[in-house]
Amino acid sequence: MTLSPQQLSGGLALEKDLVLPGQPEHPEMRESVSVWLFDETGEFAFPRGGIEAESQSWDQRLLQANFSFADGRVLSGAGRGAAPSALDENGRPSIIGAGPLTLRCIEPFRRWSMCFDGPARDGHVTEQLDGRFRTGTVTTAVRLEVEMTMATPAWVQETPTDTSKMSAQEAANAQAMGLGYRFEHHFRAQGTIEIDGRRRAFRGTGTRIHRQSVRRLDGFFGHCWLSALFPDGRAFGCLAYPPRDGESEYSYNDAVVYQHGKLYPARIVKAPFLRRLVFEGDDVSVELQSELGHTHIKGVTALSTFRVGNPDIGGLNLQQGGARFTWDDQSAYGMVERSSHESLTTVG
Repeated sequence: MTLSPQQLSGGLALEKDLVLPGQPEHPEMRESVSVWLFDETGEFAFPRGGIEAESQSWDQRLLQANFSFADGRVLSGAGRGAAPSALDENGRPSIIGAGPLTLRCIEPFRRWSMCFDGPARDGHVTEQLDGRFRTGTVTTAVRLEVEMTMATPAWVQETPTDTSKMSAQEAANAQAMGLGYRFEHHFRAQGTIEIDGRRRAFRGTGTRIHRQSVRRLDGFFGHCWLSALFPDGRAFGCLAYPPRDGESEYSYNDAVVYQHGKLYPARIVKAPFLRRLVFEGDDVSVELQSELGHTHIKGVTALSTFRVGNPDIGGLNLQQGGARFTWDDQSAYGMVERSSHESLTTVG
């Protein structure tokens, strides 16, 4: 089923999927584009490559580039990198980059391309779990090129910058999500990866996120975020923050189910928050409720990467990886990002 640009945009103006042409005036404004990519065979994943173009460091941007392989090998190209011009050959602001990572909007809300071409710290997931990976010095050259075609309407979150009429919880959630707009898309992809002197083509699926917002993470205390696109075209996405002390309801709960050519709003009945730090095999099954009824999607983690004991995010342990999801008779690799305080998690 081919969706029109208006259907793909989720109601946003098409120019919202272009990028900022220059440094924004607001010192906290940021533009972020990130990609989660999974080889359909499960051989490797790119569980978040992203750029954080913040006004206060506009010319030297944060970038992340995680690679994970089925044997536990992980690579990280994270760091800071110089920003290219946002303008393409037609004068459109369609390019966002940082050092070795560049993303380009080919057709708003329909087609994007991405290239990572540079060194990445090379090691094993066990080194991420015990802290040795941060001090490792071995780097490996990696080149990843991919073209992505969006397959579902955008799942949009728009938040007004004025939070004065919100409750304390609503305001905290809005600032963590971002004051501005954010959306995510499921896509199908094809590309090539070159590493260790070997170049191979692949096909896969993934999730692309684009935001322009003011985002403050003070007081952020964990999350569970899952997403996958299946061979028959169905898809889901969900995001929850855990209950606050003394409460039973998730402090943030939003989800979508894509079926029959329509994106249905949903709620998470049961979210698999991070408790075990393991490369693969953790249960991330999720239950969703929508007007379609109750949807149960089984999930088992795979291709995980970790950041353990992070003072910059309040001591949260962070997992960025994938899972093999199963929905009825359909299976696919999809994304998993979860964080929990280190006091709530164990290794193994």
